[in-house]
Amino acid sequence: MIRHVVLFKLKPGFDWNDPRVLEAERTAARVGEEVPELKEWRYGRNLSTRPIAYDFLVDGLLEDMKAVERYLVHPFHQDAIAQWREISDWVMVDV
Repeated sequence: MIRHVVLFKLKPGFDWNDPRVLEAERTAARVGEEVPELKEWRYGRNLSTRPIAYDFLVDGLLEDMKAVERYLVHPFHQDAIAQWREISDWVMVDV
C-alpha cells in the first residue's frame, strides 16, 4: 500500500476567504469520490498557526505505484491540481 500525502501552503495574497481557495477546497473534498484508485481519502485545513505550518493537507491510500500513476493522470485529479497550482505551493511524499 502507498500513502500519498500532500501539504499545501497558500501563496501570498490568498486566504480562506478567497473564492478560488474555497473552490479548491471543495474540489479536494471530492477527489476521493471521483478517483476510483483511492482506497482512503482525507483532507483538511491545518489548525496550527505556527509560521512553519502548511495550510491544507490531502492524504490518500492507494494499492501500489501503478495505482498512484493512474491517480496522478485522472482528469478530476488534474482539475484539482490546476486549481491548487494557482493558489498554493506544495510538497508531497509517497510512502
